[in-house]
Amino acid sequence: ADTFDADDAALVKRIETEGYGDRPATNHDVKAVEYFLRERLPAEVDPAWVHFGLTSADINNLAYRLLLGPAVEEVLGGRLRAIHDRLDSLAERHRDLAMLARTHGQPATPTTLGKELAVYADRLQRQHDRVQSVQLRGKLAGASGSYAAHVAAYPDVDWPAFAQAFVEQLGLVHAPVTTQTNPGDDIATLCAALGGVNGVLLDLAVDAWLYISRDYLGQRSTAGEVGSSTMPHKINPIDFENAEGNLSKATRELGFLSESLVRSRLQRDLSDSTVKRTIGATLAHCLLGYEKLADGLGSVTPNEAVIAADLEAHPEVLGEAIQTILRREGDPEAYEAIRTATRDRSVSLAQLQSVIADLDVSEPVRAELQSLSPAAYTGVAADLVDTRSNHDADQEHDQSQD
Repeated sequence: ADTFDADDAALVKRIETEGYGDRPATNHDVKAVEYFLRERLPAEVDPAWVHFGLTSADINNLAYRLLLGPAVEEVLGGRLRAIHDRLDSLAERHRDLAMLARTHGQPATPTTLGKELAVYADRLQRQHDRVQSVQLRGKLAGASGSYAAHVAAYPDVDWPAFAQAFVEQLGLVHAPVTTQTNPGDDIATLCAALGGVNGVLLDLAVDAWLYISRDYLGQRSTAGEVGSSTMPHKINPIDFENAEGNLSKATRELGFLSESLVRSRLQRDLSDSTVKRTIGATLAHCLLGYEKLADGLGSVTPNEAVIAADLEAHPEVLGEAIQTILRREGDPEAYEAIRTATRDRSVSLAQLQSVIADLDVSEPVRAELQSLSPAAYTGVAADLVDTRSNHDADQEHDQSQD
């Protein structure tokens, strides 16, 4: 395998499509590989043992999984860990940066930028854990999954035990009961899990784009870079848009794969073989999406003045706090009273203070209400960032003990 090169690949294809030596074209890719290997065997090795008792599915099911496992764990996994670490770093840095939340696109109870980023870090971690929990399975059981040819040739060999040992030494879980094909349930599960990861990151890419459009996030410019062919001032959020496009494409393909790979007519048909040839391109779209998202996260910084000004411009979000405190004091109509004072109108902080001044409450409660401010009305948002950071530290400690 270490010396296999482009010329060797061309020879395999020639054996398949044109024939080679005294052999006609196989029109079968795996048989062409078998004949190629026979050409390369040392003289002391009997070619009769090449592809002994096997079917193409025995070869391909192992090969796909040996490619897929490292691609997901090492290549995609490395990028996902980098995104997760960046989110954690940003969350901790901006844990206290109060920010107006928007539910249904409208001003809502304030949060902190750090807490919102921690939400994405937490979601990504859980979805990545799903990906890492998938066990890829391999089979080596012959044409119908019953070891029939093996047993016919060597009835005294424990072929299922042999197959299990062989598959497990490849780092796969042995699938003991199969048809000719190894059911694609494991790959389908992996594709669905990757789809979950992509769903989180798509949500993040779109939210980042929206924060940039509101000027909450600024983008670091690159010297000489052109944002628009006609508008010189522009710095477009192209990394997040590129990530969105690639992740959308990948997620659709992952959904198709997870649905189609669990089906095979009777003991075998070739539809799964055709579909599996698209796995590499699908993972490539994932990779591009992850890399572009990481680039985007690495280039943004919060515009604290803009964030603060927007928050202060919406003192009506304190209505929730006011009516909740009044309900605590026994006023069952507090919600209705504050709704009348704040809904469908622009409310300044001074007007809100005037409403509070007219309330029939004790002076200590009035003082409590008057001390409220949008920037301080974030609950324990900053502490939630710390809770998540502590959870990550505990997980890393547990993993180091394994």
